[in-house]
Amino acid sequence: MPALSSENTPQYQLHAPNRPLDVDCMLFLIILGKILLNILTLGMRRKTTNQNFMDYFCISLALIDLFLLVNISIISYFRDFVILGIRFTRYHICLLTQLASLIYGFLHYPVFLIAYIDYCLSFSKIAKLSSKCQRLFYLSVVSLIWIAVLAYILGDPTIYQSLEAHGVSYQCPSYVSSQSYWLSVSMMMVLAGAFITSWSEVLTLIQAVRITSYMNETILYFPFSPHCSYTGNAKKTLASKLTVCFLGTWLPFVLLQAVMLFLSVQMPAYIEMNIPWLYFVNSFLIAIVCWFNCHKVYLKDSVFPVDPFVNWKCCFIPLMIHHLEQTEKPISVIIC
Repeated sequence: MPALSSENTPQYQLHAPNRPLDVDCMLFLIILGKILLNILTLGMRRKTTNQNFMDYFCISLALIDLFLLVNISIISYFRDFVILGIRFTRYHICLLTQLASLIYGFLHYPVFLIAYIDYCLSFSKIAKLSSKCQRLFYLSVVSLIWIAVLAYILGDPTIYQSLEAHGVSYQCPSYVSSQSYWLSVSMMMVLAGAFITSWSEVLTLIQAVRITSYMNETILYFPFSPHCSYTGNAKKTLASKLTVCFLGTWLPFVLLQAVMLFLSVQMPAYIEMNIPWLYFVNSFLIAIVCWFNCHKVYLKDSVFPVDPFVNWKCCFIPLMIHHLEQTEKPISVIIC
């Protein structure tokens, strides 16, 4: 089968096995494992009433994975059958997997950008939509992204011809997206920079931080100084708090990303695009947006982004008393 060359498709690298590959059982188990991981991640997230783009996209990804698994199962079971004049064989399993890899591989940058814009708008003074309008808007955006990427993939002559030629091939090459690689590299560099520039504050916070309960939620209690201002030092302190909160939840995932980058591990795009990765990126985006818009947290009408896995409010709320669970009066939001 004509492979996608690096000249025509710079987004991807081709990894073809050295011998014929029986993809039926292996792909079924891989997609099944991914679906179970998606369900576990969605079940572990914090339940909130806030709506955002990333939640809707994660649900759509879980549905697409389920759709892919069902189609692989049907083709694997019947092997050779005809529907509406179209003949399906076991080679279409690899064809569907390649198509999914190409689509998933193109989605990292658009999803990252749209999620960032969505969180930036949550800090703006733009009139908020009603719950139904928000739901319709996010559903429309998510659907448009999937349709646009699919249209681009099928509209590219090189990619389309390569997918068509798969019917006469005995190999099933897997495509590795460069978007996820560079996104991961960028995130690791930002995290390393944040830790290096405020390493003393991070170490001090790690030594002083304690876990407590506030308003029926488990949060991190940071030491609070009453002398706070909009100075560069205040933003540096905030960066250290955000770093501690982020690593407190996602440290295993950060270490995994670092090991994979160091060893140059290449994963097919249909595996790389998963819900744990998306929520990891989601927490990173919220931390970045909170740092850049820290002055807007003072606004009473601002909507603080809700992270399903990290409670970022503990970076902004000064908890002054010892018995936090007994606090009933609301306390002011101060950046320190």
